[in-house]
Amino acid sequence: MKNLLLLPLVFIPLFLLSQDPFLPNPHSQEELEKIRKGLYPPVVKPSKTITAPPPKPVRHMAEWEELEALVITWQSFPEILSQIVKYAKEEVRVIIIVENDQDRMQAEGHLSSIGVALDDNIEFVTARHNSVWSRDYAQTTVYADEVGERYFTDWVYDRIRPDDDTVAVAVADYLGAPLYSTTEAENRLSNAGGNFMSDGLGNGFCSKLILQTNGPGNIFSGGALSEFEIDGIMQAYMGINRFVKFDTLPWDIIHHLDMHMHLLDEETFVVGQYPEGVADGPQIEANINYLLDHFESAFGSPYQIKRIVQPPDFQGNYPDEGAVLRNYTNFVFINKTILVPTYEERYDRVALRFYREYFPGYKVVGINCNNMIAAVGALHCITKEVGTSDPLWIVHQRQRDISDNAVWGDYELSARFKHRTGISSAKLFWTTDPQLGYEPADMSLTNYFTGEWTASIPHQADGTEIFYYVQGTAFSGKTQVRPLPAPAAYYHFKVDTKTTATTEAQAAVLENIYPNPASGITVVPVLTNEKIAAKIELTDVAGRLVELLFEGTLPPGKTNVYLHAEQYAAGVYFVNLKTEGGVVSRKVVVK
Repeated sequence: MKNLLLLPLVFIPLFLLSQDPFLPNPHSQEELEKIRKGLYPPVVKPSKTITAPPPKPVRHMAEWEELEALVITWQSFPEILSQIVKYAKEEVRVIIIVENDQDRMQAEGHLSSIGVALDDNIEFVTARHNSVWSRDYAQTTVYADEVGERYFTDWVYDRIRPDDDTVAVAVADYLGAPLYSTTEAENRLSNAGGNFMSDGLGNGFCSKLILQTNGPGNIFSGGALSEFEIDGIMQAYMGINRFVKFDTLPWDIIHHLDMHMHLLDEETFVVGQYPEGVADGPQIEANINYLLDHFESAFGSPYQIKRIVQPPDFQGNYPDEGAVLRNYTNFVFINKTILVPTYEERYDRVALRFYREYFPGYKVVGINCNNMIAAVGALHCITKEVGTSDPLWIVHQRQRDISDNAVWGDYELSARFKHRTGISSAKLFWTTDPQLGYEPADMSLTNYFTGEWTASIPHQADGTEIFYYVQGTAFSGKTQVRPLPAPAAYYHFKVDTKTTATTEAQAAVLENIYPNPASGITVVPVLTNEKIAAKIELTDVAGRLVELLFEGTLPPGKTNVYLHAEQYAAGVYFVNLKTEGGVVSRKVVVK
C-alpha cells in the first residue's frame, strides 16, 4: 500500500497547516477528517538530524535520574505551564519553546503574574510547533556506554503535526548534542513519549498502540513493521533490550501508558485503580497480572505494584460513563521535586500522601489539572526531561522490611555506581533516627564489571526502623546521592515486623514464604501466640481457590505448612491465612 505520508508538500493546501492553539492530545476532529481524506502533511526532519542509529551502545535514562533541564512548549494551559515553571526552575533550567516574540512576551507576563522571577534558569528557544504535548514529540535522553556522551534520540510523532516533530531538533541544536532520529528507511518508527517509559536498565514499557501505529496501513512509519523489527529499532536507538507491551485500554482513547501507570523506581509501578469492574479497571488488572506472570525486575525480583485511585469526575462518574480520564499517575520527576496532577481535594489528599510516603524528603507539589484533563493529558504529557550531561548513575534495590530478624548478623546493602571517569569511593549512611544524624559506612567494590559496591548496617533490636541513603564519588570529584534529596530523603525498612504483629489483636502472623519464587517444596511459616482455629488457602490472582493447604487448629509458636509448587502452572498466587481476627495474605511466584 502506498504511504500517503510521503506525498510532496505542494499537494497540501496551506490552510491545512495552520496552527490550532488548543489541539488535544488525541487527534482533533479536524485532523481526523484530514486523515480520512488523505490530507496529512509529510514529516521532514531538518538536515541536522542523524538518521543512522547512535554509533555506540546506548542506555535510555530513567526519569528519576539527575536532570539538567526541563522542556515545555508554551501553547495552551498557560496557568498550568506557569505553575510547572515556578517549581521546576528551583531544580533545573527550564527551556520554554515559543514560536515568536509575542509568545515569549505572553509567557513572561503569565510567569510574572504569579511571582516567577525571569532569571537565568528560564531560557526561551524559538521554534515552530503545533501543540503543547512535548512529552510525545520532544527529544529523549540516552547515554553512550551507559554513562558516556549524552545523545538525544527522536521518533516520528504519531500525529499529523509536522511542526511538533521538529522541536526535538531545535532542543538538540540549542544544547549542542547530536540527535539520532528514526525517520528513514528500515529504521522509520513512529511513537509518542507518553506511551513509553523505562527503568534505565534496558527494560522498556508501552501499550500495544505502538504495534498499531507501525503496522499495516499506517500513515506515520515507512511501512509495516513487525514486533521484532520494532524491538530492534528500540534497542539500537534507545538501548531497550526487553520491550514489554500491554494491551490497550477500552476507555483510554490515546492508549498512553502514563495515563494509568508509571514507574516509581527500577522494580515498582504505581497503577491507577478503579472500583471493581468499572471502566478500564479489568484490563488494567489483566495487564498487571501479565507483567507479574511473565517478567521479573532487573534485580530478578517480582515487580512491586502500588495502587492509586483513578478519581471520578465532580459528578462521581468514570470514563465508561462519559467522564474525563482523571488520574494521578501522570506525575513528573524533576530532581528533588515531584509534580502531581490534582482535581478534587477529597481524592487529592490521598494521592499526595501516597507520593510523600513513598518518596519521603522529596518536595511533592500538586497542580490543579481540571482545565486540561478533558484534552486527555496532564503534567507528564506537557513536559520532557533533559538528562544531565555528566551522569553519576546510581542503581539501588531498596531494602524491604525484614520479618525474620536473626539473633545476630548485619544487614548487607549494595548499590551500583558508574561515572565516565570511574568511581573513587562510595558510602552508605544509616541511622535509626534521622533527627540524630547519620552514621557513615565505607562501601567496598564487590563487582568491578557491574560497578556494585557493598556495605553493612550493624544488627539492630527487633522492631527497629532503619533509615539510609547511598553516596558515590567519581574520580572527577563529582558526588551524587540516592535518593536525590538525601539526607532530607531516605530509604527505610523495619526489622522483625512480626514482633509488633503478634499481639492480642492479631494472634496469628503469616511470615515470609520461602523459597519465593518457588518451583518445588515451599515453606509457609505461620507464627501464633496462642492456640487458634485457622484456614490456609492458596488462590490465583483472580481469587479462585487453587488448594486448601491447612484447616484446623494451629498450636502456639511456629508452624510450617507446605505447598508443592511444581504442581501449579507458572504465575502469581496468594497464600491466605484466615482466622477469626481476619485474613492475612502473601504473594508467591511459581516459576
